[in-house]
Amino acid sequence: MSKDCLFCKIAQGLLPTDSLMETEHLVAFRDRNPVAPTHVLVIPKKHIASLADLEPEDKALIGEITLAIKELAKQEGLDDGFRVVVNTGPDGGQSVHHLHFHLLGGRSLQWPPG
Repeated sequence: MSKDCLFCKIAQGLLPTDSLMETEHLVAFRDRNPVAPTHVLVIPKKHIASLADLEPEDKALIGEITLAIKELAKQEGLDDGFRVVVNTGPDGGQSVHHLHFHLLGGRSLQWPPG
């Protein structure tokens, strides 16, 4: 855990969130600045700066996160579809340097996204 990381503080329970799911390895909560009717962030409790920083030993963690996203989409009623976004690095739009997955849905999402 990084002591200055916002998402590490959330993962440790030091900052309040609108929590939707928590396991031994991840936390899911509603984004405070949603860009869609459903906008959930899913973060690993382990500090990983970005998708580019994943290591082979993180394979099971990423699988758990992916299955959690599937369950959250079901819980949120996103039966007509949803989008999962992982911003990586400055050109990818990453603003918090802790790996996080955006689950977006609740409306038709256009392509290309931006």
